[in-house]
Order: sequence, then structure tokens, then C-alpha cells
Amino acid sequence: MVKVSLDIAEQKISSNPKVNRIYQLMRSDLELQNCLQMANTMAVKRLNYNDHGPVHARIVAGTALEIYDYLRGHIEPSIIKDAIGDESDSKLVAFCGAYLHDIGNSIHREMHHISGCIVALPILTRLLSKIYEGENDRSIKIRQEILQSIFAHENDIKCLSFEAGVSKIADGCDMAEGRARIPYRMGKVDIHSLSALSIVAVDVGAGENAPLRITVQMNDSAGIFQLENVLMKKVETSGLVNKVEVVARKGDRVLKRIDPATSE
Repeated sequence: MVKVSLDIAEQKISSNPKVNRIYQLMRSDLELQNCLQMANTMAVKRLNYNDHGPVHARIVAGTALEIYDYLRGHIEPSIIKDAIGDESDSKLVAFCGAYLHDIGNSIHREMHHISGCIVALPILTRLLSKIYEGENDRSIKIRQEILQSIFAHENDIKCLSFEAGVSKIADGCDMAEGRARIPYRMGKVDIHSLSALSIVAVDVGAGENAPLRITVQMNDSAGIFQLENVLMKKVETSGLVNKVEVVARKGDRVLKRIDPATSE
């Protein structure tokens, strides 16, 4: 099992050359980084919500690559299946979709999955041209796959690719120690904040009844609210619901278990 944290990002990025190259380009891109900073200005400073900026982007992107590796041997990535690219291209799509999924918050929280595609379009066009020099057709197709991941990360939108599904599930996993993906108003005591603060850690690893297990460690059963209303909604519309099991624990006690057969 691997703990969902910033550490995942550094480890997974360094072991994937094409991903590492696009990450270095994104990290040094003035427009992209300022948009991520503005995502937190809108979410944290103006709405008093929890983090939706650069740290969240890195955690989700690294987690997406971790989830990718657990599922890869059990389902064929869409990029490969549809003859768009190879596994390195597929991982790049999963990574970029995860890293950029919340960039639309730089404009507004409302409909940020749509505005995110608008903001990301010119950035991706510019950066991918450096990765796919002389391969304009592939660059455009890869760009559209990443935009699909951004658009489909909203809870009720069905993912149309393996890569988008991986990114979407990774987004739902960043909810430990107050990082819950239901935006909650900091300083306000309600089910949103109580549930978010109840989650101690999230781990991903191989499951018993599915290729991927997500274990959510809680100090209070209030954390079930986050699990059911964010993580499971993302799993259910990821297109990968039959490949994932989720276990909620309080210490050694299992509070809730959701197996693939009962998740549909």
C-alpha cells in the first residue's frame, strides 16, 4: 500500500521520462503556474474552501500514476487501444489530466470543469508541441484526451477513457487531514468539515477482489460522508468501477467495505 501524498508525485514522475519532461515544462510555465495559484485565490481566499491549487495538483497527478500501475495489467489503456499512442503517451495523458483538472477554478468554482478546458487548451497546445515535435496529429489527439480528463473529472460526468478514469479516481483520493474533495468552508462546523477532518490517511494498493484497493483511515465515522459523496461518486463514473474496492477503517476496525460487485 502507498500513502497518498506529495511523495508519490516525486517518485512516479522521475521514473517516467516523458511524464518528467512534460512536468518540467508545466512547472516552469508562467501562465500555467499562475493559473494554479489563482485557482487557490478563488477557492481558498475568496470562497474559504480547502486547497484546490498547486499542491493538490501534484498530489493528484502522482496518485494517478500510482493507480495507473495497479490497473495497467487488468485493462488496456484507451490511448493504446484506440491507436493514438503508446504507454508513455497514455501515462502522460493520465498525469496531465490529473495535474490540470482544477485549473478552471482560476476563473470561478462554478462550471470549473468547462472553464478548465478553455484555460488549458492554449497551454497544452504550446507545451505538447515541445513533446511531440513534428507529430502535429498526435499532439492534437493527446491534447484532446487530456481535455476530456479535465471535463470528465466532475462527479456526474462519465469518463470515456481509461486515462480520464484514473485521473478522476486520483482526485477523489486526496482527502486526508482536511484535504477532502467536497469543498468545505474553513472555520464552519458542519457535516462537510467534520467529515473532512475525520479522514487521517488514504492508501492505494492491490486489492483482494479487485486490482485496486483504496483504504481510507478515519478517526471518526463521520468520514463516511466524504467517502460516499465524493470518492465513490468519482469511482462510479470513472468507467473503472469494476476494478476498484474501497475500505473505510477506524484503527483495525472496518467501518465500511465496498466491493466491485456492489458498486455498480
